[in-house]
Formats: sequence, C-alpha cells, structure tokens
Amino acid sequence: MIADQLLLLYSHCIIVKGVSRSTICDLQRKKIYPIPNAFGDLFKEGRYIDIPETIRQLDHEGKEILQEYFDFLEENELAFCCSVDELHLFPKMNEEWLFPAHISHAVLDAWQNLHYFDEKFLKELEMLCCNFIQFRFFREVSWEELGRVTALINPSQIKSIEIILPIHKEDEKFYEKVDSFVSENRKISNLTITGAPEKKIYKEGIYGMGFIIQTEKEITSQHHCGIVDSSLFSINISTYTEALQFNSCLNRKISIDAEGNIKNCPSMKDSYGNIKDTTLREAIEKEGFKKYWNITKDQITKCKDCEFRYICTDCRAYIDHPEDIYSAPLKCGYNPYTCEWEEWSMHPMKQKTVEYYQMGIL
Repeated sequence: MIADQLLLLYSHCIIVKGVSRSTICDLQRKKIYPIPNAFGDLFKEGRYIDIPETIRQLDHEGKEILQEYFDFLEENELAFCCSVDELHLFPKMNEEWLFPAHISHAVLDAWQNLHYFDEKFLKELEMLCCNFIQFRFFREVSWEELGRVTALINPSQIKSIEIILPIHKEDEKFYEKVDSFVSENRKISNLTITGAPEKKIYKEGIYGMGFIIQTEKEITSQHHCGIVDSSLFSINISTYTEALQFNSCLNRKISIDAEGNIKNCPSMKDSYGNIKDTTLREAIEKEGFKKYWNITKDQITKCKDCEFRYICTDCRAYIDHPEDIYSAPLKCGYNPYTCEWEEWSMHPMKQKTVEYYQMGIL
C-alpha cells in the first residue's frame, strides 16, 4: 500500500454509525458488514482514510490491526486507493430520493375476495401513479378470483405485485397450480404461501421476479404486520435514500383493510373512508393521512441508535409505547446497545403492549 494514498470507500458503500458499532452497507451488492465504531471513525467525511496520517498515530500492534481491516476492505471490494489529487474524481453518491408519484405502494387485505378490485379501482391507482401492489388473503382464495385480479393488472401500468395466500390443504395439486399461475403472470415478484409445512424458498425467481416462498406461519389478520427482522432488511440505494428523509414503511403507501377501510397501513387505527363510498384520492387528501410519512428512523427511540436503521423497515402501527408516535417498533427484538437479537414477543416489558393491541402472541 503506497504511503501517499487515501483509502476511499466506493460511493455505494456507506458507513452507518450506531451507538455500539457501525456497519458498512454495500448498497450495490446488497450486503452489510459490521465494523467497530473506532474503525468507522477513521474515515474522514465517512468516506476515506488518510493512510500516512493514520499510520503515524499508531504503534506496531495498531498498525497490524489496521492492516487487517485494510485487507478486509480490499477482499470484499469495499474500498480502493487513490491519491489526494484524484479524490475529486470520485464524488459522493447522490442521496436525493425522487419518486414521481402520489402513491408508490398499495397493500390490499381481503378475507377471500376483492369485490371492489375492478377497472375503475385500478384506474384510481394508476391516477396516483402507484407502481406496486401487495395482496394479502387471510382465507383460502379461489383460482378464479386470483385469475380475475391478475387479468386486470397484466395490461396495466402496475410494475409488480406480491401475493400472500394460505395453502389449500385439501388440494393435492396446489403447488403445481401455484407454479403454473406464477409462470403465467410475469408481474408477480413473489408469491408467499402461508400455513405451509416448513419455511423455505419453493422456487427461485429470476431478476427479482417469479419467486415462490412458503412459511409455516398462518397469517390470518393484519396483526401480523410490523415484524422487524434481519431477513427483511432491504439493502439498496432506493431504500437507503428514502429512509434518510421519510418513513421506511409508510411513506407514499395506501392500504385497504379486509373490511374495505382506506388507511395508510391496514394495521393502523385511523381510517379515511371506506372504498364503498370514498375514492383513493379523496382519502389521501384528508387531514392526517400523511402524518407519519416524514418520521425517519433518526427520530425514533432506539432506532436512532441502531446501525441498521437505513436498511430496516419500520412500524408505527405497533409500537412500544402507543401514546408516543416516536416510540420504537414493538416487534423489533434487536438491541443496538448489546448488538444482540432476541424474540420480541418473549420480552417481559412488551407484554402489556401486546395486550393493549389485542394481538396475542403471533
């Protein structure tokens, strides 16, 4: 390593500092690397290490440790060497988040059927420039209903859909039908089967589309929302830049619960009309609909101290202290002060809140 060089992180490799440790988020390769805060602090402007200056401040043992970290960065292609004169050639990643739409995502809950989902309703979504829809069925849904819905979506501007539905336990050809259904409907990014014998990826997708996933959990209501888990981290530039400025779960989202109530999220208490007599545009323009959109992780208790905060989902529907909108997500079992995960539902401090939301143990 040449002594007059800088060690510069690639622009898509971002250091996020937590209270106990930091992470390097590789937003291009969708990987995260925990590092000590002391090492993260060596990067000036969060981007580069002045190699000769840093080496001069260390003893022999410190230099050996630093070299190990340099090797780690090189092996994982997180950083490269450049001269001071070349630094201006490698600008920071643009952290602006732009999404030219009133609504980006729609979450539609149903027991079995989506009676309101027709061409008129789809046109309402298109007028709001919505690109993504998640369907969550809490009871067995017929293939006729699924076919009707996807037939409307396939020629529309909707870019992708997710479907969550329970397994048809009495249908011996269920998985064969699922496979055929996903293959025929190319806008399905993933279809999740609930109440399955085991948790696994049943079929790998291609380029982020066509995944078939199964879970042993039985999702029977909106109370299953809000789980915070490392498997749900979204490590990409879009999520990161959005999380810097907006709420990572509720921003630009609209939903309709199983009873037809229009909400920001199906689990939220506040309703802004029912789809029977209220248009989607009327709902989002009502006072209070967007009140959570600008709550970032940097404002939320516990989250603001977490090294995963910009790649993690959030939940304002179920929080540790319901009277405080900046309270931590109830269903998060991560402790940023000890860097340990635990089962959130077993925490004794959360039991009263679980009872408050009348959700039981999910």
